[in-house]
Amino acid sequence: MNTLKNNTIILERTGQVIATKIRYADNYFLRLRGLIGTPSLARSEVMLITPCKQVHTHFMKYPIDVVFLDKHYSVINKIIAMQPWRVSSYVTNAFFVLELPAHTATLLEPADKLIFQQSSI
Repeated sequence: MNTLKNNTIILERTGQVIATKIRYADNYFLRLRGLIGTPSLARSEVMLITPCKQVHTHFMKYPIDVVFLDKHYSVINKIIAMQPWRVSSYVTNAFFVLELPAHTATLLEPADKLIFQQSSI
């Protein structure tokens, strides 16, 4: 199972909280599985996949937003409401992918920087 941590992701440009719970997929099997077989993400929940340059939604039952980030957590590209059974483009400069509930990444723009804060709890 992916590790779920109570960390916060903030959009630097506005100070808006993007997520308060992060699932980490940081090894081959967690990256391959991703969100397959899971219930829809809660509004404040995301999955961070690393390293990652491309994703698929095969075997998923719900759409997701996909945000490609560079090593500095800056937005490179995004896909809003990627439907099940799709494959994204290969994003050469991406290092992380953030998967969010559908239609929650609309406020993110290219070059936006995300700030990750660890919870002390």
